[in-house]
Amino acid sequence: MTTLEMDSVPRLRRGVRLSYDQTRETHVLLFPEGVLVPNPTAAAVLGLCDGAADVTTIAAALRERYAGVREQDILDVLSRLGDRRIVEWT
Repeated sequence: MTTLEMDSVPRLRRGVRLSYDQTRETHVLLFPEGVLVPNPTAAAVLGLCDGAADVTTIAAALRERYAGVREQDILDVLSRLGDRRIVEWT
């Protein structure tokens, strides 16, 4: 696995889908091994992992919506999700 950096381009791994569960009123990650309910921060990051935007672009988009966005926090979230094989990056 390559190291995640600011110019890395994250995307959801094949078979992983982020969707909104109307019953639970929250986002859920569906993948072959199960279901994960990400916290709102992780859901916001995952919603921008389209395989085209790098981490710098994702951070800029999140700054337009939220105050106090730090690149390191985004890298930490993506790294944890990478460890769980939810996201991959180039």
